[in-house]
Amino acid sequence: MRSDENAEFTFTEEQNDLRAAVRKFCADNFDDSTVRRLMESPVPFDAKVWNRLGAELGVLGLSVPEADGGVGGSLVDQAVAVEQFGATLACGPLFGTVYLAIPALVASPGGPARDEVLAALVEGTRTAAFAVADKAGAFDPAAVTVTAGGDTVTGTVERVVDGAAADEILVAATGPEGIGLYAVDAKDVERTPLMTLDLTRPQATVTFADSPARLVAGPEEAGRVITHALQVGSALLAIEQVGAAQHLLDLAVDYAKSRLQFGRQIGSFQAIKHKLADMLVDLEHARSAAYHAVWALTDGSDDPALAVSIAQATASAALSHIAADTIQVHGGIGFTWEHQAHLYFKRAITDAALLGTAEQHRSRVADFVLDDASTEGGAWVADGRPA
Repeated sequence: MRSDENAEFTFTEEQNDLRAAVRKFCADNFDDSTVRRLMESPVPFDAKVWNRLGAELGVLGLSVPEADGGVGGSLVDQAVAVEQFGATLACGPLFGTVYLAIPALVASPGGPARDEVLAALVEGTRTAAFAVADKAGAFDPAAVTVTAGGDTVTGTVERVVDGAAADEILVAATGPEGIGLYAVDAKDVERTPLMTLDLTRPQATVTFADSPARLVAGPEEAGRVITHALQVGSALLAIEQVGAAQHLLDLAVDYAKSRLQFGRQIGSFQAIKHKLADMLVDLEHARSAAYHAVWALTDGSDDPALAVSIAQATASAALSHIAADTIQVHGGIGFTWEHQAHLYFKRAITDAALLGTAEQHRSRVADFVLDDASTEGGAWVADGRPA
């Protein structure tokens, strides 16, 4: 992504080629029938396809330095790939591995445990989940319920996305010197799969009982590392939501062009035109906010916390609105199990609750920009009380 005289950003030729390659891979491996089959299987992804994403396409660690086994690209490159994953509801532990665990490991100081786990995740030979409770997408030390003692951790973390099938669990735990980030082999924990709305994004309760753990980031680094991971995860989640919203808008437009009512295409009716136009406006607002957040994290010239909250507030609301309106445009067929719209609607509802709701992020944005605001001289607002 580079500056342009006529626009703030344009994608490079290499990024456009990357988008085309990932789009083709997703079309070949994550079509509607495949997604439906995988989401109902005990392990909701194809390990061979996942390995190809790492070893063949190299898209699991696009923003990982070459010295750590990545391709040395930027977070913008990673976002370009993630947008295509969102468009197809790509099955696999993307949220736990790519959005959270890999950024956390990249930000952690080098060491045997960190280097070994990161290399395996980037290569696609292992997967990960991020068992760190957040408060509206921000790290909350008070929410850490796992304790560390020596080389083991004990405690329970609820609602861990991708926790049921991951090979590695990154968990925050409180030790004698403070909170650290640890890597735990999944075979050493107890996992209870949860019944969730979105079967393509499973969750689990993860219980640690004196589970052997390797320190990834100590108390001096853990807060910074976890905060970075949550910010990157929030930005990439917003990008994923943009990809899903674009796909839904394309579906709605195509249907409006082909569906006839009273001898006319339904897209010729003013009500449908207005709905589709509103969907496009929501999508473009979300796209701008999401890529701005990625750029802020990459470039560092804007406040990443503020940019990420704006992106999450915008993208979560946009996908929820677009998913609901896509079903309305399709009419009766949009409500059926056979149509893919309901899968995206469920993804929209689930994603809207991950790493903070739109309402929580709007509140955070207000805290960022209104802390020093004064009410003096402002417009009078009726409060219903007697004068």
